[in-house]
Amino acid sequence: MNQENKGSNADLLNRREILKGLATIPVLGLFFIKLWQKLRLDKLKKSNLLQDLISDNKAPSIIKEIGNSDHLRVGVVGYGGRGGHLTRGLGFATPGWTSSASERAKKNKLDKAFETFMSQTDLNCSLVGVCDLFDVRAELGIEASKNEVRSGGKAKETAVRYKHYTDLVTSKDIDAVIIATPDHWHSRVAIAAAKAGKHVYCEKGLTRTFDETIELYDTVKETGITFQLGHQNRQVEAYEQAKKIINQGLLGPVNLVQLTTNRNSPGGAWVWGIDPKGNSKTIDWETFQEPSPNKIPFGEEALRRFFRWRCWYDYGTGLSGDLFSHDFDQINQIMGLGIPKYASSSGGIYYYKDGRDVPDVWNATLEYPDKDLTVLYSATLSSLNSRGNRIMGHDATMQIGGESNSGALGGFIVKADPYSTRYKDRIEKGVINSKYPIYSYAPGSKQIDGITSATSQYFANKGLLYTYRDGKRVDSTHLHVKDWLDSIRSKTLPTCNIEEALHEGVTCHMATESYLQGRRIEWDPVNRILI
Repeated sequence: MNQENKGSNADLLNRREILKGLATIPVLGLFFIKLWQKLRLDKLKKSNLLQDLISDNKAPSIIKEIGNSDHLRVGVVGYGGRGGHLTRGLGFATPGWTSSASERAKKNKLDKAFETFMSQTDLNCSLVGVCDLFDVRAELGIEASKNEVRSGGKAKETAVRYKHYTDLVTSKDIDAVIIATPDHWHSRVAIAAAKAGKHVYCEKGLTRTFDETIELYDTVKETGITFQLGHQNRQVEAYEQAKKIINQGLLGPVNLVQLTTNRNSPGGAWVWGIDPKGNSKTIDWETFQEPSPNKIPFGEEALRRFFRWRCWYDYGTGLSGDLFSHDFDQINQIMGLGIPKYASSSGGIYYYKDGRDVPDVWNATLEYPDKDLTVLYSATLSSLNSRGNRIMGHDATMQIGGESNSGALGGFIVKADPYSTRYKDRIEKGVINSKYPIYSYAPGSKQIDGITSATSQYFANKGLLYTYRDGKRVDSTHLHVKDWLDSIRSKTLPTCNIEEALHEGVTCHMATESYLQGRRIEWDPVNRILI
């Protein structure tokens, strides 16, 4: 075959291959169209499908500066771990804390505690009074009031120590009082402060007993002071978004809510350290145990009780007032449930055989017959298997926290129910797949930001250490204290006011009394009694 024929045959072969390729273009085109449609559908399944259904979808904006310039003088009663955090939220930290936090930040870029503290709003106030029954802690409070390492620089006034709370709450030099004592002192200090005309920020749980809750509520209403209960979860922006979804019925009828607590460390079970400086000379033990029903002499057992008070019903309510109260207030904030009709609870001391009398495994059931709703709470202090909180509706379930939420801090996801009525058409068309979230809300980073302790991680995952505003990390305690001070100045109600506090107080005591009495407890709202 000559060269010309070879070229001719080659050209013919090339033409045949080209024609063969062209013949497949419609098939390839159809293939790519189908592939594009599949990828688009998969992306749609994983997108926030509820986005267009949620009205007013804008997240809370960054916190505003102080609107009223009135300088407020604040006193704190109880300067333990929580008292120290509250005063940092107020704008005052001990030199030891600022120095340590600064050093940690230099070594670990993820540790944002110092940056968060230094960038928080100056609340235009002074810490002018400190009362604590342990000399060491009282001195720390005084040091914090003088520390100029803070967003506002040097404070206008510094603190003096008061030996007894009555002297602090009646002082003409104090406008408002933060109460961070053990629970058995909450009502006494808060009532005395209210009667003295002082505004009150009181840590949760509200009180140690049901009767104290009613007495404190009445006193606040009679005196008209500004009262804030210390549920800083009220400042978590994700819960406001969750509330919109609930209010618009996007979950469908909700008949069951599950709340959970999982912790698995000595600190998480209130086995806190005993300060070596604690002794009969530095601790006013007799005053500490004055409101408790059972008195014991000062000694080794007294030291354990002083530093680990949450382990005994003499001073608190254990899981009910400490951890259940947070989760109940979270769901009350989102759903507006109020006080249940019935409560029952059970549990026991199964792991920490250390002399405590509060259970380390505890379950509570709240019944709302008028809402066709049951709320279940389940807690253990010996397992870190995070379960999260669930609001279960006929059409969709909202999960707040937990492993399935990929650790989003203070965030939540919504998944459609495969048998949903509302989303039936979209499920049948394949637009919605119940395996994927149809809405996801994570206001900030999913990182723990350098937090290492198990207890701190627990609170971080619940949104109780900090939240995000416009992508900026903010201490939720700082926002809650600010909300209280803003309300004092503007004469408005704070977010966790005395009405919300009543819901928390009564509900927690119903569950506690059920455990102690071994029976179901009923709330009589007319006579305001438990039956």
